[in-house]
Amino acid sequence: MERGRAVPLPWRGPWILCLLPALAGGQPLVAGEAAYEEWQVTGVRGRAVQLSCGLVAAAPPAVVFWSFTPRGEGPPRAVAVGSGRDVVVAPGTGMLGRVTLHNGTLELRELRVAAQGRFLCQGLFPERGRLRVGYAAVLLRVLVPVSKPFVRPTAAAAAEGAAVVLACTVREGTEPLSFSWQHQQPRGGPSVSPAGPGGSGAELRLTPANRSHTGWYLCTVSNEVNSHTSEPVYLDIVYGPDEPAISVEPFSPEQGGFSAGEREDVVLSCLAPSNPPSRYVWLHNGTQVHIGQTYIIAAIARAQAGTYTCLAENTHLQTRTQATIVLTVYWVPSGSPTCAAAATKGDEYVMLQCRWEGGTPPVTLHWRDGGGRSLGDPTPSTAVLVLSTEGSLGGREFVCAAAHPLRGPAECRLRLEVPDLEAASEVAVLEGGEALLTCRQRGTSARLSATVAWYDPKEREVTPGLAKYRLEQGETWLNLTVLDAEWPGDGGIYRCAATNAVGTASLPVRLRVDRYPAPPNVTISKLRYTRARTEVQLEWRTQGTGNLTGFVVQRRQTKKPLREAPSPWETAAGNIEPHSRDRRLGGLDPAVLYAFRVLAVNHRTAGHPSEVQTPAEPPFEAYPAVTGAAVAGMLVATAASLLAVRCIARHRETLPRLHDLLFRTAGPGAQEPVDTPEDAEAAASGEGETAPAPGDVPAPGDVPAAEPLSAPPGTTDDPPADVTITATATP
Repeated sequence: MERGRAVPLPWRGPWILCLLPALAGGQPLVAGEAAYEEWQVTGVRGRAVQLSCGLVAAAPPAVVFWSFTPRGEGPPRAVAVGSGRDVVVAPGTGMLGRVTLHNGTLELRELRVAAQGRFLCQGLFPERGRLRVGYAAVLLRVLVPVSKPFVRPTAAAAAEGAAVVLACTVREGTEPLSFSWQHQQPRGGPSVSPAGPGGSGAELRLTPANRSHTGWYLCTVSNEVNSHTSEPVYLDIVYGPDEPAISVEPFSPEQGGFSAGEREDVVLSCLAPSNPPSRYVWLHNGTQVHIGQTYIIAAIARAQAGTYTCLAENTHLQTRTQATIVLTVYWVPSGSPTCAAAATKGDEYVMLQCRWEGGTPPVTLHWRDGGGRSLGDPTPSTAVLVLSTEGSLGGREFVCAAAHPLRGPAECRLRLEVPDLEAASEVAVLEGGEALLTCRQRGTSARLSATVAWYDPKEREVTPGLAKYRLEQGETWLNLTVLDAEWPGDGGIYRCAATNAVGTASLPVRLRVDRYPAPPNVTISKLRYTRARTEVQLEWRTQGTGNLTGFVVQRRQTKKPLREAPSPWETAAGNIEPHSRDRRLGGLDPAVLYAFRVLAVNHRTAGHPSEVQTPAEPPFEAYPAVTGAAVAGMLVATAASLLAVRCIARHRETLPRLHDLLFRTAGPGAQEPVDTPEDAEAAASGEGETAPAPGDVPAPGDVPAAEPLSAPPGTTDDPPADVTITATATP
C-alpha cells in the first residue's frame, strides 16, 4: 500500500478479511473472536478531536480502516487506512476537517459541522502471536459555539406607559441556548437584571415602560460550548414634564411667597423632570421675561416685585406644566457705603464723596475726621465734603458714617496720602538692548489722581515722541523704555516722580549699561597683492579666548607728505562672519601703497586691532614662461636643422658643393644617408658596403659615417652654393 494515494476498498461485509493474505504475515487470524465497541464523542467546530480505535491502553492495530456515515444515513465513506507508518487518506475528507491518522487514532483538526455522524473503525490487533479482528463505532457530535448576539428593540425611543420589547438573536450556536439581560443606567450606574416578563428569555418585555427603564441593555447568550455578550443598545423612555418646583435664592420665605431686598441679586430656578429635558419659560405678571431654567435678577428693583410663573414644556410630547410664586421686594439698601476722593482742577481743593443709595427711608450719611469730630451736616444717600489743600492733608483719615432704621451701622474710611511708589532700584542692560524702567503707585493714594513723570540723568523730563525713549502708561503705572542703550551715555540715575493734590513722591532708578566682554585679539598671518595689484589676499587668526560676532578689516594710505596727518582708517570689509579667517579685498589703486589691520567684534565691543601691515608683492611668475619659450625654440631649431640635412642629402645633384661640404668633411668611409630609391640603387652597387634603410637620418650631434665620393675633388663644374639655415624659437 503506497502512502498518499487513494486505494479503492470494499465497503460491504468484513472487508478486512480480504487483506489477510497480504497483511497477516503468516500469523494465525482469529476471526471468530472479533470484538465490537461503540461510544460517543463530542467535538467543537473549528477545534480538534481524536477518535481512537479501541482502548487507548491496548496495542495499536497492525492494520486499521476508518469509514464515515454522515448523521447515520447513506452508505459509509472511506476516510483513512493505515498499516504502521503507511497511511492513506481518502480524497474528499476535507469536508470533515484536516484528517490525520496515527497508531490507529483518527484526528480531525479544524473540525467542521459536516463531520457529525458515525465513524467506523475496523482493525487487526496483534495479540499473543496472532491477529484479532476488532470493530469500533464512534458517534461524533459536533457543537457550534454561540456567535455574538445583537439586541433589537421595537423602538429606540418610546413614551412612558407604552409597551417595549427587546429581542436578542444569534446567528448560530448549538442549542439549548440560555439568555440573560443586563441594564445600565444612562450615567454609568451598576448593571442590574431588568424587571419585566421574559427577563431570562430571548425577548425582554417592558409592559408598560417607565422612566426607570431608560438606559443601556445588553444580552448574554450561552450554550455548553461558550457564552457571548452583545453590544449595548440604548433605550430612551420619553416622559414629562412633571409639575415644576421653583426655588429662590437668597431663601427668605414668608406667607404666600418669598421676599427679597431691593438692589439684591435674586436667583429663580425651576425644575420639572422631563425627557427630553424641559424647555423653560419665565413670566413676570403674565409677560415673558426669560427663557431658561435659571432666571437671575441683578440688583432687583421695586418694580420687579410680583408673580413669577415657570412654564415647562416637553417639545417631543408637546406637553406643558407650570408653577407660580409671589415675590415681594423690600426697600432696604443693599451693600455698604462707598467713598471716593477727587481733586479739583489745579489741585486747589479735594472733594470727598460718600454714597449709599436705596432704601425707604433713604440712608443718612455724614463725614467725620479720624478723631470722631463731625464735619458738615448729615445728608440722605450722598454726602460731599470739600477740603482746601492749603493745609496739611497728607496722611489724614476721614470716615463716612451711614444710618438706616432697617440696617445696622455701616461706614467707609478714606486716607489721603501722597503717592506711594515702587520701582526697582537698579536695572542693568547690555549695550544695544532695551532697558525697561517700571514705576507703579500702590496703596490708597491711587484714589487721588496723580501725575507721574520720568526724568533722565540730566533731570530733563521724558516726554512722549522722543526717539530715544518709549513711554507706556496705565491707570496706576508708568513705564519708561530706553531704546538702543549706549555705553556710557545712557547710564545714570533716572527718577520717577508722582504728584497729587496732597504731595509729591519720587524714586531714583539707576540704569547700568554694560558692555559686552572684549573679543579675542587678532593677528595677520598673510597679506599679499595679486598680480594686477588691484586686490589683496588677507588671512588672519585669533589669539586667546572670548566671544565674537564678526570681524572688520580697515585700510588707509601709508605714504603721505610729512606735513599732512595720516589718513583716517576706513572700513574695507565689515560684517564678516565669525567663522571666517580670510578675505579677498579689491578696488585698490595700484599706484597707492595701503596699510591694513583687522579687528574682532563682539556685538558692539571691538577688540584690540591687529598689527598694521602693508601687502607683500606677488611671487615672480616669469621664470616658467621664459624657460618654456627657450625649450620650445631649441626644439623648433633642431627640427629645422634635421629637415635641412635631409634636403641636402636628397638633392646632391642640385647642391653638390653643399653636399660635399656636409658629408665629405666627415672623413674617409663616411656614408650619406639614403632616403630615395635612387640612393638605394647607388648604395647597392658599392663594393663591400651595406646600404642604410630608407629614411635613416643622423641624430643631431652625432658624427656622420664616411661617405663615398661621387667624383674626385676639383673635377666638378658646378658653382659654389651658399645656403643659410635659420631656426626661430617661438616663446
